Amino acid sequence: MTSSSSAPSQAPGQEVRFASSGSSAYAVVLALFATIVVVSNVVATKPIEVGSGSLTLGPVQLWPLIIDGGAVLFPLAYVLGDVISEVYGFRAARRAVLTGFACALLAVLTFTVVARIPGASFYGNDEAFSTVLGPVAQIVLASVAGYVCGQLTNAWVLTRMKARTAERALVARLASSTGLGELVDTFLFCAIAASAIGITGTGGFLNYFVVGVLFKVAVELLVMPVTVLVIARLKAAEPTY
Repeated sequence: MTSSSSAPSQAPGQEVRFASSGSSAYAVVLALFATIVVVSNVVATKPIEVGSGSLTLGPVQLWPLIIDGGAVLFPLAYVLGDVISEVYGFRAARRAVLTGFACALLAVLTFTVVARIPGASFYGNDEAFSTVLGPVAQIVLASVAGYVCGQLTNAWVLTRMKARTAERALVARLASSTGLGELVDTFLFCAIAASAIGITGTGGFLNYFVVGVLFKVAVELLVMPVTVLVIARLKAAEPTY
């Protein structure tokens, strides 16, 4: 589908276009997006400390760096969020965000129910199961708050910028929207999830938050050539674009 881009007064490259979200390609991207959200919520229960020793600046811990397991995969959710927003528009991005939320909610409800069901007599890992998946509820709450606000911020900024630049300045759109989205997402997530994985104190929290933002944005910038290529391929493949 297209917007008012069909007006004859607009020069080539100035049309603000989006593809229909009813395509099979959108379904594949949506499935990958939801999978990343669910898996990231589970592995985020493991804190990761990068480096040894200790370096602080006042109350702020500078070293070692503190991240969580979700940082390994979750930045790719913003890559796919950018792809969806750029190719299919804000409504399609909002649908993806809500679908990811529903999948994450289903996962945490399943974990909660299964954790409360006594294991078989020969199964001796009930405590380990609860230890690993017990904090997931709080992680999901943190993820939902950060993820929904961050992803919608990302999609809104990207599509608003596209309304002004059309097909031009794609890299600027991707970088700006991701930076703002990750800032909102990571702050809300860290504020709620920090205690669930044992991070306490102002210094540890600031390290967790700042490193999280920088790491996720760095991953986005690192894979941006791939993001741009995927966007170009999807635009070319979608007959409605």
